[in-house]
Amino acid sequence: MEMALEALRAGKAARTILPELTHEQQKILHGLGLITSKPVLYVCNVEEASAGTGNAFSERVAEYAKSQGTVSVIVSAAIEAEVSQLAEEAEKKEFLESLGLEETGLTRVIRAGYGLLGLLTFFTVGPKETHAWTVGKGAKAPQAAGVIHSDFEKGFIRAETIAYADFVAAGSEAAVREAGKMRLEGSDYVTQDGDIFHFRFKA
Repeated sequence: MEMALEALRAGKAARTILPELTHEQQKILHGLGLITSKPVLYVCNVEEASAGTGNAFSERVAEYAKSQGTVSVIVSAAIEAEVSQLAEEAEKKEFLESLGLEETGLTRVIRAGYGLLGLLTFFTVGPKETHAWTVGKGAKAPQAAGVIHSDFEKGFIRAETIAYADFVAAGSEAAVREAGKMRLEGSDYVTQDGDIFHFRFKA
């Protein structure tokens, strides 16, 4: 608390002292509910030509964000508006590629936001639907199961696990199984971003 007070008196945000704190101290700081300890994401709206690399103004914002212990993201609202009008994913991809972009600005904002909040996504896949779930980084498999239902965490046995890259490369769950890429993970397994889980649990 004293370190936070010193930073605030110097006109600095409380989040600037986070790298100096232990995990326990960070928990105490977050418990104070200080507005300037909250994560901040700077989003720079630039002209279409600068959507991939940014411009002089976005560079200044990036430098300032770094000095504040956070990050910035470049988007072009004009491009985002055009992409939103395209119905087909193939059309969106082709349009972005024509501008030298791999993804939308919105995707970059979401990824950066997840990073700042220490979150990741895992999936459950069934015959009728695929569902995305959010969990904190460092969460173990039983905690991930608990996001779906508390009974899953209490009765956790194993998690049938497929890495996202393996699933995409193989093209289907059956192909992943045939390639021997599906793993059985226990309660100590740390969830990775994009993991595809099928949880085994005791009812």
